[in-house]
Amino acid sequence: MGYPDRPGWLRYIQRTPYSDGVLYGSPTIENVGKPTIIEITAYNRRTFETARHNLIINIMSAEDFPLPYQAEFFIKNMNVEEMLASEVLGDFLGAVKNVWQPERLNAINITSALDRGGRVPLPINDMKEGVYVMVGADVPFSSCLREVENPQNQLRCSQEMEPVITCDKKFRTQFNIDWCKISLVDKTKQVSTYQEVIRGEGILPDGGEYKPPSDTLKSRDYYSDFLITLAVPSAVALVLFLILAYIMCCRREGVIQLVHHSAIQKSTKELREMSKNREIAWPLSTLPVFHPVTGEIIPPLHTDSFDNTSMPLMQTQQILPHQTQIPQQQTAGEFRMTTFQRFEVNGIPEERKLTEAMNL
Repeated sequence: MGYPDRPGWLRYIQRTPYSDGVLYGSPTIENVGKPTIIEITAYNRRTFETARHNLIINIMSAEDFPLPYQAEFFIKNMNVEEMLASEVLGDFLGAVKNVWQPERLNAINITSALDRGGRVPLPINDMKEGVYVMVGADVPFSSCLREVENPQNQLRCSQEMEPVITCDKKFRTQFNIDWCKISLVDKTKQVSTYQEVIRGEGILPDGGEYKPPSDTLKSRDYYSDFLITLAVPSAVALVLFLILAYIMCCRREGVIQLVHHSAIQKSTKELREMSKNREIAWPLSTLPVFHPVTGEIIPPLHTDSFDNTSMPLMQTQQILPHQTQIPQQQTAGEFRMTTFQRFEVNGIPEERKLTEAMNL
């Protein structure tokens, strides 16, 4: 009550929304004499009816009932909420009492294996999480419990084998105990390791309070830092830009190549101008594909089956006796005659356009 969470020593577990919730834990010496009020609030999921209950826990000191001999057992076939049931915990304490034979025996602490770093078991074969149960007694440990400390059993545990314990049959019927994880603590032989804290520089005295620095601190000028942070990279970038511009514009190795390319373009243009003034016959490929008079399609010069591999580079022409003349009217005072003369080149007929001009 009055806090956002439970006390650090108190745990709560509830497997399903329809199962019982369990509060369990072991308080420490600092909690002795302080009543702990647990505020429990519940509501009905169907009607949303709310109920509240206060649970008062009175913690008393156990120094009047010392239990210097403590043994911790790991039970593999139990969950913590199953072990907290009064009848199950009573059966376990009864089995330990038969082995130990103490006058007073009490359970000191019960902890789930998951709180000790254990892994969540697979949901097969009804596997359990495991639970650690620490019990205390007022008499030394029995010889049966001491068998775990034998060198032979320690060797078997290091080899992940089950140790040989004579009193294991008294637990086996209901509790599967991992004897390799049993811990025996004798507080009568423990030497106190408490050392008084020597206060020195850096440790506040009791009741000391932290005093934050005053508001009168001098303000720091970040203008110079800003200039250094901005000016240095900008200067470096400017220098690199100037170097790159000098290399690209002032020391270009491609100027000669550009002049050479311009000379080639000029020469090419001159050759094209000169080729236009040549008075030679047009190539055969530029002749029309239709007959100029009849309009009939002229057959191809060569058939697909013609073998031109033996054709000479310089072809001879033979004049054929077939000629067609088309008169054309030109400008005044001049009459132009166009003649289509058929030739035979290497046995293949061809036509060539001949033009004659006559002055009238």
